[in-house]
Amino acid sequence: MDDRLESIIRSAARNAGKRYEEVKRAYRDGRDSSPAHSLPRDGEGRAKLVCRRHAERRAVAVDRKGRPACFDPDHPDCQGCVEDIREGIVETW
Repeated sequence: MDDRLESIIRSAARNAGKRYEEVKRAYRDGRDSSPAHSLPRDGEGRAKLVCRRHAERRAVAVDRKGRPACFDPDHPDCQGCVEDIREGIVETW
């Protein structure tokens, strides 16, 4: 009976380990596939956005939180731009 119990425990531990790795990989993939990562890029890797505040095309770096380098947290157009980036509906070129 002890060998059977040990076998069941080992099998359950192996399955739990496999499942943990699958969940960890899925979480990492989901985190890395934010809308900011799917924006069109220029030759230097900067996102090609149309600035809502200045109504002009810009190539800017975008951080992990989806904020362009030109982001001004106190300006409503900049706040709207970040919301659009997060929702994947920002205007690009």
